[in-house]
Order: sequence, then C-alpha cells, then structure tokens
Amino acid sequence: MLLERTRLEKVLDRVKMKEVDTIDIHEEINKIFVAEQEHDNSIGQRINKGNAREANEFNFDLLESGRIYHLKHIKEVCIDYRLRFLDSKYFKGDIPKEAISKIKQLEKEHKTKLQGFKIMAPSKLFKLKDKNDPLLFVPLGNDYFYFIHKWGNDLHPLRKALMWPFKNMVNLAWVVFALSYFVTLMFPLNLFTKSSSGYEFWIFFFFMFKSLVAVVIFYGVAKGKNFSNAIWRSKYYNA
Repeated sequence: MLLERTRLEKVLDRVKMKEVDTIDIHEEINKIFVAEQEHDNSIGQRINKGNAREANEFNFDLLESGRIYHLKHIKEVCIDYRLRFLDSKYFKGDIPKEAISKIKQLEKEHKTKLQGFKIMAPSKLFKLKDKNDPLLFVPLGNDYFYFIHKWGNDLHPLRKALMWPFKNMVNLAWVVFALSYFVTLMFPLNLFTKSSSGYEFWIFFFFMFKSLVAVVIFYGVAKGKNFSNAIWRSKYYNA
C-alpha cells in the first residue's frame, strides 16, 4: 500500500484551524475595533484640549516638504484673508473623521503622539459652527508647522479683495476716501446749491468723508473690531 504524499498547504490549513479553534474570532475582531475607537477618542481629546507644544518628534525623511509652512507664511495668508491661527481648543466646529485618520497615519508612520494642534479658519469658526474651510496644523518647531488636513468649503474667490480694507489703517483710509469721492460725484449737488463750482464739490466731499469716517469708527468700536494684522493670533472674539 502506497502512502499518500504530504501536501504542505493542507498541513498549514490544519495548523491554522487548530489555532482558530482555540480563539474566539469575533472577540479578537471586537478588541481591534475597541482599540481603534480608543485611539480615535484619544486624538479627539488632544485636539479639543489643544495643549501648547513647541514641536513634535517626526522622522523628517518621511515628511512631505510641500506640507511644511513657516509661521510668516501662515501670518501673511491670515492677514490677507482675515483668518485666525489658534490652538485647536478654541475651535468650535467638528473635526472630521478624515482628519482623525490622517493623524493616526502620521502617528503610526513616525511612531509618535502628536500634540499642540493649530487651526487656521475664519473668526466665526472660533465662535460659532460654520461651513467654511478650516486647516489643521501641528508644530514642527522653530515656527514651522506641518499641514495635516483641510475640510469644508473653499473661501469665496473675492474674500481677499473684500478683506483688503481691514488689513490695516492705511487701507481702510484709502477705501473711505475713494468711497467718499464716488458718492460725492453721484450726488446731485444742485439740491443744495445753484452753482456747481469745484469749491462746493470739495466742501460736500469733506462732509461726506467725515460722515463715513464717523460711521466706520462707530461700527468698529460698537462691534469691537480690529485690523487683521492685530487679530490673526488673538483668542478673543472682540479683539
């Protein structure tokens, strides 16, 4: 009687089945899900707490250079578009699952635990929930930050132009001056005077200029507004 030849794949199958018989597969899978959920919750807590940290430990060979930004670049964008760059604990919106997943991937690749999250977003998102476009960063040290994830909608294409007057006092003064001039041109001066000489035009222009300046000052003081270069890192809503 000839002996049947041994097939290694069947031997492997038998060994595997013996181990399966002694392990509750559902229990092991459940443990994996529980561990992943705990990791997600840990990341969420670190974002919500927003503990201040100057740098994180990264393997710089694995970082994408296109995602590294210096604080001066972030500042320029924040001022141009009237955004804020604050600790994540001040952010009142929801952190999407995609952001959590990218953080988990980074922590796994770099064998580290990320801290000190920062978010760049419009001021409203640090006060109320909205659907604009927050950007999530983590510090690398020496005023460098690593961009992790962006979510929400893009900014309006005209936002930079619309926010230009609020960058500083000079810009606002030019806008008020130009607006006063155009309003004066459009206003029918013959309602106040029979002559239309340049003298009456400039008198009305200065009157209109002072009126608009008063309105701007009243609005700025009443609403607690300030220029973009003063608020981009301020944690106070009425800064």
